[in-house]
Amino acid sequence: MLQQYKNILVPIDGSFEAELAFKKAVEVAKRNKAAVHLLHVIDTRAFQNVSSFDSTMVEQITEKAKETVKGYVKTAKEAGLTEIDYSIEYGAPKAIIANDFPKKLGIDLVMIGATGLNAMERLLIGSVTEYVTRTAACDVLVVRTDLDNNPIKDVKKKK
Repeated sequence: MLQQYKNILVPIDGSFEAELAFKKAVEVAKRNKAAVHLLHVIDTRAFQNVSSFDSTMVEQITEKAKETVKGYVKTAKEAGLTEIDYSIEYGAPKAIIANDFPKKLGIDLVMIGATGLNAMERLLIGSVTEYVTRTAACDVLVVRTDLDNNPIKDVKKKK
């Protein structure tokens, strides 16, 4: 029997790798007649040590995230995907992507970029992708190539 996915989660952080994961997720969703759920997590831990914390900073980051994610939704719909939505969450990205959101929406596949934007966190405490692949209860596909299966490093060189 052929495995069919029904609910695909794609974490979006503005990175090139996340964009590739999104593009591949759209194609997988079309083949599987699945829904795609885009998720952008605003890491609130980044604001804990900001002494002059201003709520307008969070509002600006949220607006930028909405712009980015709405662009992805538009692209997916133009590509023929009908079931697509998005959410912007606040908190620790690892737990939300690996555990909270998959449980909440019945996710059966997470498609995630091999690396994201936060190199410092990757160095100090490990990547979000690594954590998700290790702890998620559903299948996780780590995207390392573009739609033509060219490795990301080769695609970046061409840019």
